[in-house]
Amino acid sequence: MSTETSVRGGWLKALSFRNISAIYIFLIIFAIFSIITPRTFLQEGVWRTLLDAQAVTVIAAIAVMIPLVTGSFNLAIGAEVGFAGILIAVLQVRIGIPFAVAIPLTLLMGALIGLISGLIITKGRIDSFIATLGLSSILLAGLAWMSSNKQVIGLQDGFRGIATGTVLGITVPTYLMLLLAVVAWYVLERTPVGRRMYAAGYNPDGARLAGVHVTRVKIGALVAGGVIAAIAGVLLTSRLNTGEPTVGPGLLLPALTAVFLGSTQFKGGRFNIWGTVIAVYVLATGIKGLQLVGAPPYISDLFNGVALLAAVGLSQWEKTSARTAAIRRSLPLRRRAGRGTTGIPTAASPERATSPAP
Repeated sequence: MSTETSVRGGWLKALSFRNISAIYIFLIIFAIFSIITPRTFLQEGVWRTLLDAQAVTVIAAIAVMIPLVTGSFNLAIGAEVGFAGILIAVLQVRIGIPFAVAIPLTLLMGALIGLISGLIITKGRIDSFIATLGLSSILLAGLAWMSSNKQVIGLQDGFRGIATGTVLGITVPTYLMLLLAVVAWYVLERTPVGRRMYAAGYNPDGARLAGVHVTRVKIGALVAGGVIAAIAGVLLTSRLNTGEPTVGPGLLLPALTAVFLGSTQFKGGRFNIWGTVIAVYVLATGIKGLQLVGAPPYISDLFNGVALLAAVGLSQWEKTSARTAAIRRSLPLRRRAGRGTTGIPTAASPERATSPAP
């Protein structure tokens, strides 16, 4: 009986609104727009486009999430994506490097940018907010200089096929996004490296005492995030078939929003891959529905801004709630035994009964 009750309780917890609220919100959004604008919202083409269009956003969100797991905010993610997108175009058009060679060079530059930001944060002891904000400004200046604030056109034949090619009707960026998500999930959830990353982010002092090289972990996470951001930039330029200096920076807000909203899903306030992936598509579905009913262009920024504030608030509430529950569970049994059935302290333990909880 106790086993059956435990299983039932586990299912109720797993399906609770608190644990998978994004899925319930998606169902509500889907139902509303299916009723309001069924002819357009329910079209297969709309959902195929949505799946493909948000693949780059998911990749950018993963690039944000990995450093966040170790406690480092990367506010330069939009600039990193934009810089990589311009760099891959410049290498092809102005220098004449084949795109098969330009792609690994761009990914290498992404790793270098991540390494620089990691060294600034860890060795320079500059807060990650300030360090990545400053680096973002530098990267934006760099991409403006490389592109002269103009589109870089004339990309090599075959490069566009990287982002527009399909397999079984699904575009290559979607498969790549899923592959990156699975690899990141496996590393974070199933390997000692992932456990060290979470430890470095949530309790760096304790991680150091346990033998974790926190500095190395943080730098490695930022390098990985830089490479993934560069992948997003390459895919973005391939899809547009031009180097566009304005599109990359716009990914910062939706990526951050998805990461914080995703942290409220499945893991109770802990950053996780699948919560982030689902959050991207929930937000995109809401925005697409509003656009289909004739909402103004700025609705996406408004929607993402409100969602980010709500997601951060929910994330903090989740962490506080989990911490409070853990403290209650850790109360010594003898302290509870020192109280009567009505909760009134007994004479045998007056000091224990009146002392504050740890």
